[in-house]
Amino acid sequence: MSKLTGPQKTVTQTVSLVVVMGALAWASVPFYDWFCRVTGFGGTTGISTVASDEILEQTIKVRFDGSLNSGMRWDFKPEVREMEIRIGETGLAFYEAHNPTDKPIAGQASYNVTPYQAGYFFNKIDCFCFEEQVLQPGETVMMPVSFYVDPEIVADRDAKYVHTITLSYTFYEIDLPEGYAALEQTSDTNLN
Repeated sequence: MSKLTGPQKTVTQTVSLVVVMGALAWASVPFYDWFCRVTGFGGTTGISTVASDEILEQTIKVRFDGSLNSGMRWDFKPEVREMEIRIGETGLAFYEAHNPTDKPIAGQASYNVTPYQAGYFFNKIDCFCFEEQVLQPGETVMMPVSFYVDPEIVADRDAKYVHTITLSYTFYEIDLPEGYAALEQTSDTNLN
């Protein structure tokens, strides 16, 4: 086996460093997503398949916010801006979305909760944000989100002082799913 010379060793080390950095960059997104979901960091909410089995007498206010990414052509807003629920109680809120254009538009919602320390305790049971949404031209829909605030929030060192939680959604336009894109191309062809 031959020894690497100075320039060969430098090139080998540089290539190895680039490969390691690329692997770390590739793994950082899923790792960060997992970290945020586990800890609630950055306002990431929890996801639950069942409602809370404990409901406290203590209440908390939940505010709702809706916005659109630049270029998204929908109208989007919460049906109500605020509700007060008991901690552990399942809440149900609706957001209204409207496509004022003459073409189908697909969208995906991103979300967060503030204050951030409440994210770990805010659990969604069902949400329109779990799936992409497609609105036909002129269509208006009411999209539900069901949630609860985990009763463990009252025992947390920092979160127990939270009296109001804001749930925010931002809709981004995405590519139409394959079936819708084919329909749009067919209708465009028929119009010409």
